[in-house]
Amino acid sequence: MDKVRKYLETNRYRLSRQASWENFRFVCVDSESTGLDARKDKLVSLAGVGLHQGEICLWDQVSIIMPIAYNTSSVTVHGITRETASSGMEEPEAIAFFLDWLSDGVIVGHHIGHDLAMLNLACQEHFQISLNNVAIDTREAILAVREAGGFPGLELPPNGSLDALLELFRIVPHDRHTASGDAYLTAQVMLRILKEAGKRHLWNLEDLHAWYSDEPFPFRKG
Repeated sequence: MDKVRKYLETNRYRLSRQASWENFRFVCVDSESTGLDARKDKLVSLAGVGLHQGEICLWDQVSIIMPIAYNTSSVTVHGITRETASSGMEEPEAIAFFLDWLSDGVIVGHHIGHDLAMLNLACQEHFQISLNNVAIDTREAILAVREAGGFPGLELPPNGSLDALLELFRIVPHDRHTASGDAYLTAQVMLRILKEAGKRHLWNLEDLHAWYSDEPFPFRKG
């Protein structure tokens, strides 16, 4: 498909983890699925919002729902039933559309490993490719900044959940447990992290524990 070819061409050369992130486009993403086993479960929805130069770009966002064969227990979390998803975008088209939106953006998510695993399996199944973007987990990033002296006097929650970080930063958890809502909430958390990273002169992607999304998670320095 043209969108997939465009994605591959755009990502032919990878961003360096030593590169300065100041002018990069971050793409804060989230997905909902029929379960937590990436090998047997299916994507239900994908969403994301762009983050550039310290601003959440509401004009740069995407939200996709995909049909599912039957309802699973995960419906109680994301609320997307077989009936409500029946008119959604078929998975191959949805993945191609999402890749086109991702482009060469730096992927950001909270506990992003599951989302990336689901996306990579779908990419391999339909197009025989893997994601080529640099990725950052907000949980890893906040710990990296803290290790460098950031967030002085702020007690980080031990469980590292998104809900805990939202409470820590006093972010209202609006539209929680939907892909679009969680992507936007993650973007707000990432803004706090980047602001503090800048104060500590942590300008490289590597300073935020960035890694390539087809490499073992998480990437760590050293």
